[in-house]
Amino acid sequence: MESDVLRGRRVCCRHIVALRAKKGVGMSSSLVQKFKNVGPGALVAAGFIGPGTVTTCTVSGASYGYTMLWALLFATVATIIFQEMASRVGIVSGKGLGENIRDRIPNKILMWIAIVIVIIAIFVGNIAYETGNITGGILGIQAVAPDVPMLPIVVVLGVLAFVAMWIGSYKVVEVILTAIVVFMGVVFFVTAIASNPDWGAIAAGLFIPTLPEEGSKGILTAVGLIGTTIVPYNLFLHASGASERFKDPDQVSDARFDTVLSIGLGGIISMAILICAAANIHGTEATVTNGKDMALALQPLLGSWATWMIGLGLLAAGFSSAITASFSAAYAVNGVLGWKKTTKDLRFKAIWIIVLVAGCCMAIVLGKSPTELILVAQAANAILLPIMAFFVLYCANGKDLGKWKNHVFANCAGVVIIVITLFMCYRNMSSFLASLQKLIGG
Repeated sequence: MESDVLRGRRVCCRHIVALRAKKGVGMSSSLVQKFKNVGPGALVAAGFIGPGTVTTCTVSGASYGYTMLWALLFATVATIIFQEMASRVGIVSGKGLGENIRDRIPNKILMWIAIVIVIIAIFVGNIAYETGNITGGILGIQAVAPDVPMLPIVVVLGVLAFVAMWIGSYKVVEVILTAIVVFMGVVFFVTAIASNPDWGAIAAGLFIPTLPEEGSKGILTAVGLIGTTIVPYNLFLHASGASERFKDPDQVSDARFDTVLSIGLGGIISMAILICAAANIHGTEATVTNGKDMALALQPLLGSWATWMIGLGLLAAGFSSAITASFSAAYAVNGVLGWKKTTKDLRFKAIWIIVLVAGCCMAIVLGKSPTELILVAQAANAILLPIMAFFVLYCANGKDLGKWKNHVFANCAGVVIIVITLFMCYRNMSSFLASLQKLIGG
């Protein structure tokens, strides 16, 4: 049963909201103020533009031209819809998504079933994502130094990430790395324009969905594009970030502006990466198996410097995302279990250590085909996505949210996205299992 304290907080919140509405007092902002409040959404966008995005988009464009752009468009819209729900829940409740899942299920047995499902999904999803992050760092270093063995790279990256998170000195490092990733994104965007792409083919790729035959690598790539954009742990990250940034429910509109702008721009950058590969690699004899192959997409603009840009960008994206993924898993699990969410708590540290170590180990064991591994890791996230999307949808329909709970459009859109994702994951399963078996056996 709901505690008296929690019930009292919710009643108080409703009274305050009603009083403000009656007096005409709110915190809806001007356009200038909305831009100033951009933040949590930008972190989400920076979170999904990692090595998985660069690799998956490049492989997609190089292999299938512009035909997979619709998957990115779908993923971007879906990300906006679900991230908006998560941020709204966080702002109105003043709590993270994990706490909301725990508090909103009245039956104890069902609550613990939900907690177990969420924890398993978070661990599996974040370990898969972490594997892709570490592998992306490997691709980045080997792009400019191909003779460097994989094992020492993984060890160095893992140790550096561990030390940064343990002593809490990762903030400055993360800002620098994020800046590099943003710069790489801008370079991809400019290159996409400068490459004189086929705009007719781009329009067709965006608005005419096509799925390759079942069992082909194309369906794995399409699902990977979804999994690398709609990242489950970002739902938890966004809810917590929004609850800290926006203290008044009337600021939901500011948060929505932040979400649409930031994630929309992130989606455009992802599309630019795919377009670069489609314009400059597709139709040639080149196949994308490493960072040096990816650099071909940037050669029209950067020439011989393209390899260094890809190398530095993949390394920066991989290292920064490795920190974000580990911490996000810790925040999510601690939240849903009702533990303290302080970085100094031993249980908090134990969770991110497990995710980091597991990701490093998986990268070593399965990293013989790095681009294939990253595709599989992103697809794994897409398979787990419907589970987390369901819980977000459930929380966003809480009666205590009042006028900020989901309306009919949001619910319909959420259900449609879950159904489409389930269908694509079903179509992808044979290809996913075949690729996974190849990685394990190869």
